[in-house]
Amino acid sequence: MSAEVISIGALLVMFVVGTVLPINLGILAFVATFLVGTVSLGLTQEEIFEGFPVDLFVTIVGVTYLFSVARRNGTIDWLVTAGVRLVRGKVALIPWVLFLVAALLTAFGTFTPAAVALLVPIGMNFAHRYKLNPLVVGMMVISGGHAGAFSPLAVSGALVLGVVDKTTLHVSPVTLFTASFVINLVLSAVTYAVFSKRPAPLAEDAEVTSEDEDLAVSGMPDWRQWLTLGALVVLVVGALGFHLEIGLLALAAGALLALVDMKRQEKAVDGISWSTLLLVAGMMTYIAMLEKAGIIEEISEHAAGLGAPLLVALLLCFTVAVTSAFASSTAIITAIIPVAVPLLLSSHLNAAGLIAALAVSTTIVDTSPFSTNGALVLSNARGVDPRRFYRQVISYTGGIVALGPVVAWGALVLPWS
Repeated sequence: MSAEVISIGALLVMFVVGTVLPINLGILAFVATFLVGTVSLGLTQEEIFEGFPVDLFVTIVGVTYLFSVARRNGTIDWLVTAGVRLVRGKVALIPWVLFLVAALLTAFGTFTPAAVALLVPIGMNFAHRYKLNPLVVGMMVISGGHAGAFSPLAVSGALVLGVVDKTTLHVSPVTLFTASFVINLVLSAVTYAVFSKRPAPLAEDAEVTSEDEDLAVSGMPDWRQWLTLGALVVLVVGALGFHLEIGLLALAAGALLALVDMKRQEKAVDGISWSTLLLVAGMMTYIAMLEKAGIIEEISEHAAGLGAPLLVALLLCFTVAVTSAFASSTAIITAIIPVAVPLLLSSHLNAAGLIAALAVSTTIVDTSPFSTNGALVLSNARGVDPRRFYRQVISYTGGIVALGPVVAWGALVLPWS
């Protein structure tokens, strides 16, 4: 049995077992990483665990810890209340406001995970306070981030255009940006229409506590809340203006706030979503091992060598969608464009259409709980049953993986073929 078959088979078995049985999928992924890596792929232990996502680990720990501190001193509840005043009490508009803010942030240069990390904790508190479906809020923040992510000023947009410029192909920046914005806007509209009225998977103890009520109705911020607001401003400026690591900044800010309010922040560390960290770290380590062993590249090359250009284009869209659901979108889109170049040069396919379709297919699945953005949604959800909410996010992502590439291919590749 080939290493490809064993690796993908192990992944499928993990999903089935982790979904059916009450065992964290991350634990299964770590075990599979060790077994498949040593027995099937012949990797050393050092090579196997080089893919542990340290940056993502620090980001999730830092962001969830900081916002746990901010929630315990009442700052988040004050921000939520102020946000509702801004939309004049029309809480149904909150997901759309977050969508637009996320799109603006990324369109003007904010890296998508950074924008999501800033907005998701606040959005999840909106959802908890005003009984909005957290799936809708979280997914619309992610879609908003990707809606603006391929502008010429954005990190992802500059990356794709830079990779294309090294070839003989030409892709219009307007086409790339418009394609991503429109498809993510449509996805958000469908998400809002289908899920906004559906009940969230609430935990048994999801009722608002008396402490929450006191915080929600508090007036002007006290000194702790002013200090927290200042720390959040420093976080935004440091992450967006100076491109500093948001996780480390958040940990530093959280530690400072805890030191000046030790009695109230004694249990702030409980707000870190350790189960989500285990889940994401395990799966990303496994996928990184497959990338290091060349399994992902082999799958892409098999798809590219099948023959009919339109069919190959569709298969490439599916390949990047499935892979990106477990791995870095930035890495996947950087790797897949060179694979697509020979196909574009030897066929009648439109370069701008296929590159845009690949970019959309790669990023649209970042709702996955195994990606940075999806993990942030999962780890910051409040008042929900974690296992049921995880299944909701997985089901939602599965639908996007199944339909997203077809939509991108049908809208961007097929009409120009």
